[in-house]
Amino acid sequence: MNKRSQEFSWVGSEKNFVDQPDTFQLGKIVVGRYGGNSSAGAYKNEDGCLVWFNEQQDWEFAIMLDAHNTSESADLIIKLFESAEAEIKHLLSFPANHLTFKKIEEKILSLFLSEEFLSACRNVTGETACLIVARKDQYVWWFSVGDCVLYLFHDELAAMGQYQLNQRQFYEWIGEVNTFELDVPCYSVGIRELRTGKNRLFLTTDGLIECPNEPFADPASIYQSFSETEEDESIIYLMLEKIKDQNVRDSTTILCWNVDVIKEAARPSDQ
Repeated sequence: MNKRSQEFSWVGSEKNFVDQPDTFQLGKIVVGRYGGNSSAGAYKNEDGCLVWFNEQQDWEFAIMLDAHNTSESADLIIKLFESAEAEIKHLLSFPANHLTFKKIEEKILSLFLSEEFLSACRNVTGETACLIVARKDQYVWWFSVGDCVLYLFHDELAAMGQYQLNQRQFYEWIGEVNTFELDVPCYSVGIRELRTGKNRLFLTTDGLIECPNEPFADPASIYQSFSETEEDESIIYLMLEKIKDQNVRDSTTILCWNVDVIKEAARPSDQ
């Protein structure tokens, strides 16, 4: 962890958290990690994550990774983005507008399509899902390959039954099997305006939602968990304890933070 507490990165090969739920607070961002139950057969953790933020410039940037076979592909992506850290942070320093997010997308594509990165991917064992999220002012932007999930929890959206921002995509990875080697690389990109008031962004790998007995398969159950207390870190720790109690094998990584929006969000013209 960086001494300034404004950035953090980890891959499961560094510490696997098998049988050991772990949470900590990094600025306003809660990081939760669990490597699964050894009694269910878990013995390694192939997840990874990266977090950067700048409170003064009002942005957060996060990457969620869920690799399989080995964590080499997750480690490769974290190193790739750390090599481009200055450029990405520079883009995030600009005002939130369509051009800013478009430039971030173009930068990410240039990284993933570079011959150096493609060559490195051919030499790793395994591949990873990759979810990249940037929040600037009252907007959240994402770039998604594979099946990691981004939720946006807000009372107005929950009342409409809306929780999830990206669509999970199966058979889509970066690494030894690589979407960016295709004639047409496949990925999803989106932008959403946050609602006025308290917005909670919640990123997770699939261990949480594919746990035996599926306590968190329905996003409403995750949303409702946060109504029990104001302490997000304790709620996320209890989530990890709950999937541990269900004898989950797959690892789970969670990133969660709140964004308070003062500006009035879009509303129907007849309201």
